[in-house]
Amino acid sequence: MVNSAYEDIQDRSKYIFGNPVSPKAYRKACASKEKYIKKFGDDSGVAYHLEADIPPVIGSCFGVRRLRLAGGTTETAQKDQKFDIVRDAKIHGCGKPLVIGNIRMGFGHYRIAMAFASAAHALGYTPYWFDLCGFDGTTCSKVIAYQNKLYSMGSRLSQKVELFNRLYWEPLNSEGFRMLDYNASDQKNAELFVSVYGDLPKDIPFIATHVWPAQGAIHAGLTNVVNAIPDNWPMALHLAEGSTHMVQTPGATLGYQTLRGMAGAEVLKPMPEGTCICSGHYIDHELVVNIPADCDARKERLLSGEPVRYLLTLGGAGAQVGMYKAIIEHLVSYVNKREAVLMLNVGDHQETLQELLGSIPDSAVRYYQNDFESAEKLVQQTLSDTPLEGIHAFYDSDIFSAVYTTNLFMRICDVLVTKPSELAFYPVPKLMLRRVGGHEAWGAIRAAELGDGTYELRETSEILGMIDNFQQNRTLITTMCDAICANNTQEIYNGAYNVVKQATEKTG
Repeated sequence: MVNSAYEDIQDRSKYIFGNPVSPKAYRKACASKEKYIKKFGDDSGVAYHLEADIPPVIGSCFGVRRLRLAGGTTETAQKDQKFDIVRDAKIHGCGKPLVIGNIRMGFGHYRIAMAFASAAHALGYTPYWFDLCGFDGTTCSKVIAYQNKLYSMGSRLSQKVELFNRLYWEPLNSEGFRMLDYNASDQKNAELFVSVYGDLPKDIPFIATHVWPAQGAIHAGLTNVVNAIPDNWPMALHLAEGSTHMVQTPGATLGYQTLRGMAGAEVLKPMPEGTCICSGHYIDHELVVNIPADCDARKERLLSGEPVRYLLTLGGAGAQVGMYKAIIEHLVSYVNKREAVLMLNVGDHQETLQELLGSIPDSAVRYYQNDFESAEKLVQQTLSDTPLEGIHAFYDSDIFSAVYTTNLFMRICDVLVTKPSELAFYPVPKLMLRRVGGHEAWGAIRAAELGDGTYELRETSEILGMIDNFQQNRTLITTMCDAICANNTQEIYNGAYNVVKQATEKTG
């Protein structure tokens, strides 16, 4: 007999898909919520109101409207009238509204959110950007900023201290977050997020690119929530009961449906039928529709002896700086011989840019600092067959420009050099670096099995050796292009469209 708390939307920490949480874990979850209330207050009873503006880059690219507190402060947001998102979409949008709930935690969840915005726009909807970190002064934003700071610190430390990584960080990110009991604390903390959802219609299509926006939406009473899970390793961390869970790969979907390993050796009650669906990879519309043309251009360049174009991206947590520096120093010799081109995006971390390029003469580097328009122009010129040479380094203080610059340059690069995070699923040949957290390992496994990326290269010597192999044997890259085109015929990269269609199924 399932406890009535299982049906109580306000206490999803006691039972998760009918599986009881241990009394100890439940007490810990309640204590976690109380700790945050003492630290940041409890505004769950406050009626905040919203307004919408146009964010940089994605506003013009995808017609995105950004939701924020009315008047810009918690005080004015309590005094203004309720925001009518349907009316706003009619006046300022291209179609019915769809909300994309996300958080700024590194760049990954923003990038996934942009993929959904791109797909939604292509399918005729007006995407609304709903960033839980963007409501300054609310309990919600304070809690997430605090947790994000801890996670970023752990990511950086894991790359510097091997013992910390092996004994704590890897186990936490692969097995600790996997446990069902862990989900109980997140569910309890998410009860503090409900105040910022008050202006949203209960039946509005809501896509979450992190579990916290999904959990907050469910606690706020929203009824049409899609929880887009980012990782390829099933973890209870990502569960938001009451939502439809979308997963990028078949193997991970099965793992979630059966709650595999989320209580050790205990066999759990599975997720109800229809609550967990395999979507395919979350990829932007403009990347998907250009897969055949971009792969053909890539192969023609490589087989005709043009320089191999490498795109290096550094995530928001700023981990792995030492490894990236070694890669850049290795590539410089190829760049000097006009056998390679280097594109480097450090996002909004200018100090990282200076650290990485400190040993390279300034004359060898073309900088794009807070200049998205020039970066965009360079891509368009390159797509029109203008040769690309040298080293191009990108930094932008605006987070939207910082993240989307990588998407722009994916179309004209030959190899994307990245850790196996959200970028592991993108349709471009990939050189997979060492993971940051055990859960990322499965992103590299997915890419290697699909043939659109390498296996995970954990040692710097392996990475530099693979670069040498790419330089000497271009077919290693063109074979990945062939795999990408084959995968595309199976619609493996259509996940963003499928998530949008799932979210809008009830509302049309």
